[in-house]
Formats: sequence, structure tokens, C-alpha cells
Amino acid sequence: MNKRRNFSSSFKSKVALDALRGDLTLAEISAKHGVHQSQITKWKKQALDGMNSIFSTEPVNTKAQHEKDVKELHAKIGELLVEKDFLLKASAH
Repeated sequence: MNKRRNFSSSFKSKVALDALRGDLTLAEISAKHGVHQSQITKWKKQALDGMNSIFSTEPVNTKAQHEKDVKELHAKIGELLVEKDFLLKASAH
């Protein structure tokens, strides 16, 4: 059974840029990079969809997301403090 191949983000962006330029056909890009045509189409679509966020004036982290992150971090801090106190008491005995 073949292993699933993982591609780096730089490789994906390079292939997507080739597809966006339109200098080569999908078959030529596929042969050049060794990736299936449907995968190239998928990466090209992801690149086009992602461009909206690049030129967006809205912050990437919304206020709700920020508050959620802060709550999670406070919970983790509390958890670590309890663990530290327990270990200090255990090591004292």
C-alpha cells in the first residue's frame, strides 16, 4: 500500500502560482511537478479563496476568538498551579 504524500506549503504555493499564471496547461504542470491535475486544481482554488483574507482589513483574530483563547489559557494556568502545588506537597513528605 502506498504512503500518503505530504507537500510543504511552499511547494503547494509554487504549483498554485504556476496554475494561476496560465503559461502552462494543467497536464504540463502535472508532469513538471509530479502532482495529479485534480490536486493542482484544488490548490489553485484554495489560493484564490485565500486571497480575500490577504487583502482584508479585518483582523485575523476576532474579539470572540481572542476571548476564547484567553479563557483557555487561564484554565491551563490554573491547572498547572494546582499540579505544582500538589507536587510541592508530595516532595515535602
